Amino acid sequence: MTGLISLDAFIFGLLSAAALPLGAMLSFRWTPKPVVLASMMALGAGALLAALTIDLVAESVEHGQFYPLAAGMVAGGIFFSLLNSLVNSQGGFLRKTATILTHISRKQGVRQKRLMERLSKVSMFRKLPPSQINHLLPYLHRYSYRQGKMMVHEGDPGDLFFFIESGSAIVMDDNTNQVVSILSANDTYGITELLTGKSHDYTVVVKDDMHLWVVTKEAMDNLLKANPVLAADLRRMVSDEIKLLEMREDIDKDKAESWYAEALDHFVEKRSSVNDADIHAEIKEHGNAPMAIWLGILLDGIPESIVIGSSLLLESKVSLSLMAGLFLSNFPEALSSSVGMKKQKMSSFKILMMWTSIMVITGIGAFAGNVFFENVSPGIYALIDGMAAGAMLTMIAQTMLPEAFHIGGSVTGLSALGGFLATLFFRVIG
Repeated sequence: MTGLISLDAFIFGLLSAAALPLGAMLSFRWTPKPVVLASMMALGAGALLAALTIDLVAESVEHGQFYPLAAGMVAGGIFFSLLNSLVNSQGGFLRKTATILTHISRKQGVRQKRLMERLSKVSMFRKLPPSQINHLLPYLHRYSYRQGKMMVHEGDPGDLFFFIESGSAIVMDDNTNQVVSILSANDTYGITELLTGKSHDYTVVVKDDMHLWVVTKEAMDNLLKANPVLAADLRRMVSDEIKLLEMREDIDKDKAESWYAEALDHFVEKRSSVNDADIHAEIKEHGNAPMAIWLGILLDGIPESIVIGSSLLLESKVSLSLMAGLFLSNFPEALSSSVGMKKQKMSSFKILMMWTSIMVITGIGAFAGNVFFENVSPGIYALIDGMAAGAMLTMIAQTMLPEAFHIGGSVTGLSALGGFLATLFFRVIG
């Protein structure tokens, strides 16, 4: 092209990543249907798989450099996974729908285990067999109550059961206007009313901001129908008049830990649905999310820039199949992520600047890859290509294909096949 290989590498890097701002701009005018978006994402993943197989892996294997290639792939995959986890922990998971769902689901699992540990310190739950407590967890839903909020009014139907995670509340007798008790962390309220159908005898008002878990009567009825052993255990406790205000006994620490350990043996993570409130809570929690999202996008793009630059060291021009694979993968990735960013109320200007900056950095990375690896041995070259291929393959498996399958389901397989064949076609004509 220009006669300068390093400058050509920069230009090719820009061209391969030009699909990023183009995909973002298209998202400003058009929001594709989920099945269309999924097909595009899977097609891009298939195209990228073909590119790294043909232009990276196959080339090194043909030149007898399997072992440095394999070592590089393992190192690249591990390195990408570690960096991806670090970036996601700071809010980078917000760049894709699939990573958002994965992050929130994992958080739900951790929260469920933490809840089980708390239950081990509550005398009422410790009266249940540890093997049965796992059935109750999916029916517990977490809520927040502000100071002064009335949780229960005297005379209300007994259709809610509360387990307090943090904060406190006042139990009052409306007839005498006296405080009956103070509820605090690890206390429960309403199990007797929930199981017997009787109305509440007292009014409960939040004293300090609370986080608590709630089970509705409908959910409890469904639970008891499906688990007769648990139903018998709970009803036995009610018949023994185990109520909230009688649960202040000290719990033996060793017994609580033993109960918790046995309960964990029966623990199966129950994934509840992820709603907009969950996503908004994560956005609010990660105040630096835009920067983390940008770093996550950059992390996805670094390997390809190195590949483009280093590939020019072997030939005077970049492989058409490699460029096609990178372009076909970048475009739907930018489109999909931009649609998600728009839903998170990120401005169009900020989204476009994110993708444009990644395009420029990809060009710079291709330039650097060409300059720095100019005189390396074939073994080192295979190691570098392997690292890039390992990172790209890990990225496809962790982000692109899960995203496509979450959005479109069954269209993912055939679309990925189409993308793979498209890159093969460019290899043939190139």
